[in-house]
Amino acid sequence: MTPITHDLVVAGGRLVDPAHGIDAVRHLGIDDGVVVAVSEEPLVGRDAIDATGKVVCPGFVDLHTHTPTDLGAYLAARSGITTALELEAGAYPTGIYGLDQVGRSPIHFGASTGHFAVRAKVLEGAYEPCMVHSGRTFRAGKAFVVPGTGEQLAEMARHLHEGLDAGGLGIGLLLDYMSRAIDSDELRMIGEVAAERSAPIWVHVRRGAAGDPAGLDEMLDLSRDTGAPVHVCHINASAMGAVDEWLRRIDVANADGADVTYEMFVHTAGSTSIGVHAFRTDWQERFAITYEDIQLAATGEWLTEESFTRIQESDRGATVIHHYMQEEWIRRGLVAEDMIVATDAMPCFDLETKSVPNGAGTHARILGRYVRDEALIDLPAAVAKMAWYPARRLERIAPHFARKGRLGVGCDADLVVFDASTIEDRATYLEPYLEAIGVDHVVVAGTPVIRDGEFGEVRPGRRQLSSGPVDV
Repeated sequence: MTPITHDLVVAGGRLVDPAHGIDAVRHLGIDDGVVVAVSEEPLVGRDAIDATGKVVCPGFVDLHTHTPTDLGAYLAARSGITTALELEAGAYPTGIYGLDQVGRSPIHFGASTGHFAVRAKVLEGAYEPCMVHSGRTFRAGKAFVVPGTGEQLAEMARHLHEGLDAGGLGIGLLLDYMSRAIDSDELRMIGEVAAERSAPIWVHVRRGAAGDPAGLDEMLDLSRDTGAPVHVCHINASAMGAVDEWLRRIDVANADGADVTYEMFVHTAGSTSIGVHAFRTDWQERFAITYEDIQLAATGEWLTEESFTRIQESDRGATVIHHYMQEEWIRRGLVAEDMIVATDAMPCFDLETKSVPNGAGTHARILGRYVRDEALIDLPAAVAKMAWYPARRLERIAPHFARKGRLGVGCDADLVVFDASTIEDRATYLEPYLEAIGVDHVVVAGTPVIRDGEFGEVRPGRRQLSSGPVDV
């Protein structure tokens, strides 16, 4: 009998697929962008990747990025990310996000429906469709500080539904940034829309004093009361040293009918615009830092009170990096069984304008530092946190994600091949675009975009909508 010849074979690697309980040497057969064979015996292909001695696992799904740029996609692919999504902030209209990445992205991309963009449209008539557009970051206007009327809330609800109809992957909610503006009525409206549409709310919870769980409790109550799925973004950054208590509260709420998941990143600084409300209140007390703990992202300059005040008044959109987290908080969060890993990668436009290292180094840091060097978590657990769990969270709003984050027969052929003995992140806050090392091959939709460590010319990435992938 003549053996089947596949489009692509990934041969002889250690397949780590937690969703299917596999951690063993296997051969993968791929046709038309889909895994069609997982075999203990060698397979025949028109093309082949020799993965002997390497780890093969599902491509990583990043739920939290803010950088739909060529450089952002390149760095993501270099670290094994095959799907990068803007869910915390989102976009409206939905199709605006990543518009210039259509046909030119090596990885998949997509966005939630952005409540902040809806709010700007309703309250100001402003066009701020997503966090990054037209080569710049969004500008925060009165929509970030002024409460809405009943009529305006109804209009917002209509726009949220329209964004979800257009394929938005849930509702992005920058609640902390608009803390003065969003009252209980508006939050209830968002929860009711989300519950009706089975749309996760990807939320940056309100921040109080260091570790104060009041902002978390507000979202837990919303999920219990309305049935809305809720996902807490960067829980390590919001909970600070109280991450264990926050996780305990989530477990209790979920046992009581809530539907709440959570994520973390693995760097010890946050990043945002210098003009946000958080930096116009008691931020030194909240973060337990001073002016000298803040960097201007674009240059790496450490700020003083004088330079901070000057930049805040002259360039409110300037990205700053505030160093306030501790490595111990990262470790305590990462061992939580259901923790999802995300990057919270900030906009990176070009090599001259610096950003944070999250986009280039998060997943390689997990695999190098926390799996190999420290044995804090094992490899299957790490892959679950970076691939399976994030894909699983999207399945209710976007059923096709049941084919991502895993590599069984019928799954999308998005995968990464890496050397477990050498994988390492190199990016720092002074050199944030240093590529991860140890990632040998990255396959997106059955097409190798990185091969033997070399970045190719193909661009198979597609926009991900709730209805499925599209090419527009």
